[in-house]
Amino acid sequence: MLSGTASIDLLAARVPTMASVAAPPLELATADVLQAMYETETETRQSLLPPGLHPTDPPIVNWLFYRCTTSPWGPFAMAQTRIECRSGVRLRAFLVAAVVDNAAAAQALQCDWGFTVRAGEVSLQRYYDTTHARVVVDGCTTLELTIADPEPLAASDVQYVPNMNLARTPNGLRLVQVEPRYQITRAERGRPLVRIFDRSIWGVPELRPIHPVSASLVAADVTVPSIRFLCRPDLWAFEGTEKV
Repeated sequence: MLSGTASIDLLAARVPTMASVAAPPLELATADVLQAMYETETETRQSLLPPGLHPTDPPIVNWLFYRCTTSPWGPFAMAQTRIECRSGVRLRAFLVAAVVDNAAAAQALQCDWGFTVRAGEVSLQRYYDTTHARVVVDGCTTLELTIADPEPLAASDVQYVPNMNLARTPNGLRLVQVEPRYQITRAERGRPLVRIFDRSIWGVPELRPIHPVSASLVAADVTVPSIRFLCRPDLWAFEGTEKV
């Protein structure tokens, strides 16, 4: 089985610190959730992941957007860049970084859930024939996606894999498993097109999206349960998983 080869020290240089892993469940009602997936170059699939995670075949990057009208911190939007992977045999997504447009939400997501977060502008605009998603950091557009030709889906046809967020925890440097649940009320799929992806700003200059795979847009109530598992980034999940 292939394993990641990224330097844990380099990955750890920009991750947040969590004082506790005992945050209560988080409720994000009436959210719009967009995900776009692209295949990436095979040559870099191991170098993007720590040794405790395994690349998929083909390697996949996904961008996951939330636009939340209700949260403990008021409305906010978040965009994530994630590398699909496996932890043991289970499909997961390793968080590269997230951009959040609400300072209080960003602080809580870092401290309570281990998200590596930057401040920025995140927009998600839905029209009858397309959806446009855009991320701006320090005045520069770092990500711009278009999802075209939407078609309805059944709610059961959509699945979003849990995050593995690298963070410093009371147990040490760990992959924090964050497992949102989605109560979907409307679902669509479409054709993704990446117009802009500034790889350096996101911290992955070697990542090259090459082929579109799929995209979905749903309306859902999102629940983030309390953290159940931590994993050591240097060991396979079979050896390095810790129950919270």
